[in-house]
Amino acid sequence: MSERDRFWSDRPVFVTGCTGLLGSWLTAALIDAGARVVGLIRDEVPFSELLRAGYADRMSVVRGDVTDFALLERSLNEYEIDTVFHLAAQTIVTTANRAPLSTFETNVRGTWMILEAVRQSSRVTRAVVASSDKAYGDQEALPCSEDAPLLGRFPYDVSKVCADAVARSFAATFGLPVAVTRCANLFGGGDLNWSRIVPGTIHSLLRSEPVVVRSDGSPVRDYLYVKDGVDAYMTVAEKFDSGAVGGEAFNFGLDSPLSVLDMVNAVIAASGAKGVVPEVRGEAANEIDAQYLSSRKARDLLQWAPRFGLEESLVETVEWYRNFLQ
Repeated sequence: MSERDRFWSDRPVFVTGCTGLLGSWLTAALIDAGARVVGLIRDEVPFSELLRAGYADRMSVVRGDVTDFALLERSLNEYEIDTVFHLAAQTIVTTANRAPLSTFETNVRGTWMILEAVRQSSRVTRAVVASSDKAYGDQEALPCSEDAPLLGRFPYDVSKVCADAVARSFAATFGLPVAVTRCANLFGGGDLNWSRIVPGTIHSLLRSEPVVVRSDGSPVRDYLYVKDGVDAYMTVAEKFDSGAVGGEAFNFGLDSPLSVLDMVNAVIAASGAKGVVPEVRGEAANEIDAQYLSSRKARDLLQWAPRFGLEESLVETVEWYRNFLQ
């Protein structure tokens, strides 16, 4: 048995957002490591990687909303939860622009509700809360380190600024064992939001449709393969006992920023397609020119580093979608 498996074996874990992109892969990894996982599910997501891979039969499921405090309190206590991963969120930027109230309700209120339930619990020893690189907003000095101010301005970005601050407030005020993760743009199999760069490009390629870039192709971003994201979250939770994690925020990314156009071309290359030239439309609004992270703190304090290079992870991702779309 590996050291990781020994840590998670029979550990009761509560995961909000367990059917999302990261949530699906994280929940599967926790189950494979021997954890007793309880997942909070609001809506049925039939094509979630978690459900498609059959993991729902190996976990307990709580049906409800992350803003329902009574449900959260009951779940943490009845299942005697030790570890909480709070990933539930409205994650689509365009949806947040159309419907900011529901985004704030889920992303901000949902965060303080789960943290108050953790505070009321006598058994939870660690909680990891998902923030985002979007919380940094438009920065003059790049790459962003964790001590950079959170300057998000648009609805999704602001919701993550608030959730981030709420989590660190609970840690500072109540001594709650909480850590915050700020990941670069996550990609990998299971993301069915075709408006995002990686799944959208792959979808177009596999359907022999034009590859469209909504921006002018110049915005620079950092990326992180979902499997490395899973490793990051599990590593943070595992390191609480060292005393270096509680109340802290950690960046996670490849530390190899690319322009949107370069990323699209990397996806095209990973797919094996020949002669495909992206159609650059320059229509996207509210785009930040450059936004990327430094993961040095995670590397130094957590001894974390991504295990997958961009090319390898994109090849795996394309193969996942090829199988899925068939």
